[in-house]
Amino acid sequence: MKYMILLYGSQQDYDVLGGKPGDKPAMSPEAVAAMHAYMESFHQELIESGELVDAHGLTAPVHARRVQLRNGVPVVTDGPYPETQEVLAGYTIVECESFDRATELASRLVNPDAEGEYVDVRPIEGGADELAV
Repeated sequence: MKYMILLYGSQQDYDVLGGKPGDKPAMSPEAVAAMHAYMESFHQELIESGELVDAHGLTAPVHARRVQLRNGVPVVTDGPYPETQEVLAGYTIVECESFDRATELASRLVNPDAEGEYVDVRPIEGGADELAV
């Protein structure tokens, strides 16, 4: 079964990663490099175990566009969105034997130094390979 692990952040988190202080102190280049090295080793482990399907980080919310319908007409709004604090920051798709295993993997992506941070784990319903006849 395939599972998607969803990682969240905010524009402020992207700013901190880029060295801009805000409500949180800016991350040093060494701390950012350590985070990237951890993610690389985590995903390499999943490649070696055969559990990695796909993984990508997403650009900052400032580069996003939201498309909504208003009176049947598409309306496009450039990000970031002041009413939205939290955005999807990246994802990892794994294929493993159980929801428990996917949850175990996801727990390794929660920053132990960030109280209240979380990731979501969701089974992927009806992937394209399941639709092939």
